[in-house]
Amino acid sequence: MKFDNNTLQYRIALNTNTQIFMAYDAKDPKKIAYGITIEQAKKELNKSI
Repeated sequence: MKFDNNTLQYRIALNTNTQIFMAYDAKDPKKIAYGITIEQAKKELNKSI
């Protein structure tokens, strides 16, 4: 899925093997963050930008 929160466009994916969410920067897919919840993954992605 692709989301936009006014400052960051990101995509969310779930690794079903590990049950970990991944948040990707929609403009730079090399920027990726992980979390056990979508919100945690999104928060970690915001920190990396």
